[in-house]
Amino acid sequence: MKKYKRYTVTAALPYANGPVHIGHLAGVYVPADIYVRYLRLKGEDVLYVCGSDEHGVPITIKARNEGVTPQEIVDRYHGMIKKAFDEFGISFDIYSRTTSDIHYKTASEFFKTLYEKGEFIEQVTKQYYDEETGQFLADRYITGTCPHCGNGSAYGDQCEKCGTSLSPTDLINPKSMISGNQPVLKDTKHWYLPLDKHEAFLRQWILEGHKEWKTNVYGQCKSWLDQGLQPRAVSRDLDWGIPVPVEGAEGKVLYVWFDAPIGYISNTRELTDKWELYWKDKDTRLIHFIGKDNIVFHCIIFPVMLKAEGSYILPDNVPANEFLNLEGDKISTSRNWAVWLHEYLDDFPGKEDVLRYVLCANAPETKDNDFTWKDFQARNNNELVAILGNFVNRALVLTQKYFNGQVPEISALNDYDKVTIEEIAKIKASVETSLENFRFREALKNAMDLARLGNKYLADTEPWILIKSDEQRVSTILNIALQITANLTAIAAPFLPFTAEKIRGFLNMKTLTWQESGHAELLPAGHKLNQPSLLFEKIEDEEVEKQLQKLEGIKIANTGKQKNVKPQKPSVSYDEFAKMDIRTGTILEAIKVPKANKLLQLKIDTGVDVRTVVSGIAEYFEPEKIIGRQVSILINLEPRKIREIESQGMILMAEDSAGKLVFVSPAEKTEEGSEIK
Repeated sequence: MKKYKRYTVTAALPYANGPVHIGHLAGVYVPADIYVRYLRLKGEDVLYVCGSDEHGVPITIKARNEGVTPQEIVDRYHGMIKKAFDEFGISFDIYSRTTSDIHYKTASEFFKTLYEKGEFIEQVTKQYYDEETGQFLADRYITGTCPHCGNGSAYGDQCEKCGTSLSPTDLINPKSMISGNQPVLKDTKHWYLPLDKHEAFLRQWILEGHKEWKTNVYGQCKSWLDQGLQPRAVSRDLDWGIPVPVEGAEGKVLYVWFDAPIGYISNTRELTDKWELYWKDKDTRLIHFIGKDNIVFHCIIFPVMLKAEGSYILPDNVPANEFLNLEGDKISTSRNWAVWLHEYLDDFPGKEDVLRYVLCANAPETKDNDFTWKDFQARNNNELVAILGNFVNRALVLTQKYFNGQVPEISALNDYDKVTIEEIAKIKASVETSLENFRFREALKNAMDLARLGNKYLADTEPWILIKSDEQRVSTILNIALQITANLTAIAAPFLPFTAEKIRGFLNMKTLTWQESGHAELLPAGHKLNQPSLLFEKIEDEEVEKQLQKLEGIKIANTGKQKNVKPQKPSVSYDEFAKMDIRTGTILEAIKVPKANKLLQLKIDTGVDVRTVVSGIAEYFEPEKIIGRQVSILINLEPRKIREIESQGMILMAEDSAGKLVFVSPAEKTEEGSEIK
């Protein structure tokens, strides 16, 4: 393999009309981050580039539906996506956006270069036009009856009921989504990139020159080429996007598929004045991490754009993944059938590496795969806790117990010790081979073999028994166990960066390079260790059940079936109901009840008095965020002791079918003690 001076690694630009979910992470961002972290450990010159894709029709539709501007939509989701990536440890060198000034400049210059070289063809076609609003209609702004299944709400590009791809002119009785009127066909001029002109080059470059690409990528490229390529429009009639920078193109913008990949270049340009080294120097290796829905854009269309421009390097590899499903069903943003990254980070604080581990271990590398919460729990409990966490904890705790937290000396090595030490280098080499070939699931398994090696070594040598008779032997055993632990800080770091940092803290050691790892002389005898703590904690059934109930609630909302709504309770008389004294009150104080995950101790001003109420809402509300909240409280409920605290009433909550709690509060602020009748 050619030795490169530098690497440019791109991750697909997430579309800024919604947050990021686990399908995006498994398909693109986790494998890309693993690879980049590995390159950095090796000391390679690498840039990891990404940003929000912020143009296109779906964003204009969302803005129109919400009554806001497209800029407000992309600002909202760009900030949300960037924050989630930062908190999750996706280590981009830059995460920018396609609404930046430098992107507008770069994309315009790119178009003009191709235009001036005669790389486009101009073509006049008939497209639907809304006469009332005076604008051409994007495919998604046209609805009508599907000619295949009769669905009366099909879009101009697809019928979402039968899944058939459509052209706007296929629709029966088309209507404009903007005015509701029937549109008319009108001539419009656009510029096209003649992909067919470059077909011979693509066949040679991909089918002959890149047979090492993943089979799913190579196969999809071959299928596209075998079907024959057609010219593709690079402009469209729209008022949201980068204006086409030539005369006679008023009211036209660059098509988002043309504009977006140039974002990799403009983001690099924003990051460094030396950006051309990372995009135009033949000693740079360009690698695109994408999902399978982007293969045609990154393997066929973008390379044609780069080649037509003439000064850019082409991607050396495009290790695209397939799709990740959720609980046996396809992830769908429109149906909210997803695990959103920002919600995961709220629900599982401090467990970033658990999700990284599960998504890598279950990555859809060559075929679609499935994420389930039960598998998430099992991998955490049976692998991270029982294998990695158990080994590191035992090695460190035994050293604290027997050698006052100092690395003991090696007295003598027997054959088993030598075989174990030799295995460290072999495991490192296997991880390296897997990573170099973009086999991340295999690489993770190999990295975990280092913890398995350590566990087996301790189980076989039993230092906790030997300590009674042979302290020198125990000294050697724990030295080797600690050397394995130290190696984990480098070999596991690309996959589990937060965990590797914790282990480094326990070991009181510097960050290792990749080259420094792989042997058993990392920690000198006498080196002082820090006090350890548990790396991972078990995930209980209740936490998994909560996530499954949330998904069940989403499923019910999508289908309209209220299967989980509890049946009505037996009737009560008005006199029985009238005995309940329900008032408005305001929460003055809120603290967590010690050793009770679900309980909050509240102090509430009821208007009648200020009283203490213990409520099981801690899973859903942070204490500091509900202070000052007006609630409904049953004040004549008999007091009872909960965890030795006398609770004097009950606040009223609504619980949906997914188990989520919300306060029952007056629509407007009212005085404390107002009766609820």
